[in-house]
Amino acid sequence: MYLGRVTGRLVATVRYEGMDGVKLQLLESLDEAGVPTGEQLVAACALSVGPGDLVHYVDGREAALALPDETFVPVDVAITGFVEQAEVNGAELPLEAPQ
Repeated sequence: MYLGRVTGRLVATVRYEGMDGVKLQLLESLDEAGVPTGEQLVAACALSVGPGDLVHYVDGREAALALPDETFVPVDVAITGFVEQAEVNGAELPLEAPQ
């Protein structure tokens, strides 16, 4: 499980069978201190989040299994949770993206 921040939404007009209704989000990977790593990912979203939200995500086979009612769809990254609070070495991570 990894930490990330949603940076945008994506729209796909043609989708793989089984991906109908699955939202796609642009996701910025964060390190253990909450600092962006520079890596941008396209993630299937198993819940309702939007740009600026701090989330946790999974990759690989677990990502395909995280989607509701679907298994073995071609997904490499899936957002699985919304982070409400995060603390690293006694300091709280900001929930909102820095301006």
